[in-house]
Amino acid sequence: MRILILGDVMGRPARRAVRDLVPSLIKKEEVDLVVANAENAAGGMGVDIKSAKELLSAGVQVLTSGNHIWKKKEIYSFLDDQDKLLRPANFPTGAPGKGWCLWRQNGYSALVINLQGRVFMPNHVDDPFRCVDEILRQQGRNSPVVIVDMHAEATSEKNAMGWYLDGRASLVYGTHTHVQTADERILPGGTAYITDVGMCGPLDSVIGMEKETVIKGFLTQLPRQFEVAEENVALQGVVVDVDADGGKARDIRRLRVHWEANH
Repeated sequence: MRILILGDVMGRPARRAVRDLVPSLIKKEEVDLVVANAENAAGGMGVDIKSAKELLSAGVQVLTSGNHIWKKKEIYSFLDDQDKLLRPANFPTGAPGKGWCLWRQNGYSALVINLQGRVFMPNHVDDPFRCVDEILRQQGRNSPVVIVDMHAEATSEKNAMGWYLDGRASLVYGTHTHVQTADERILPGGTAYITDVGMCGPLDSVIGMEKETVIKGFLTQLPRQFEVAEENVALQGVVVDVDADGGKARDIRRLRVHWEANH
């Protein structure tokens, strides 16, 4: 079973790149499942119904998210109405939507789990380690393939989650910081791991935003309005091969595909 994971989708340029590139990537890489983080898909912060549907229509089958999932109020009902867009599972009871889904297609299955870290993060969420334990206790028997998006700021917290789930998850990957790391590996228990898969968006930017605005903010410490950059757009992520029967990862490799606006 081959899985394509895409990092945080940054606004309209990244959505267009996903639309243009993902269908061909599915064919070229012989991908069975595509998962993308959509929490920044609408204007670089938050996701609305239109942007979520646009990504799903491009071939993405499951959308994960993070702390920005609540920025667009219209998404609350969408989270409750379907299971293709996830919010972090460790938000307190009563939050709209779910933090996991069971994907099935063409004889394959995968339990996809979305978590949010607590170190240096703005939301007061429940313990992601105990939360994932409970999800695996209740749902783990439904699929040997388990995919975990650990949306977190601290590399140490992401790394700890990878080791914590080694042998229990097929893949643990980090999102949120938008900078692709070079530490992809298969852990001893058979779990594929990478600290951050990167972002889908403009590389000539500061984590997706116009670099001049961000630099001015650092220099002046004054409030500023961020805007998504548009130069040098690329999709970043990983391609992971997993034993569909046993759930162990066989291979993980980083992916970066550039996109031209006139593609």
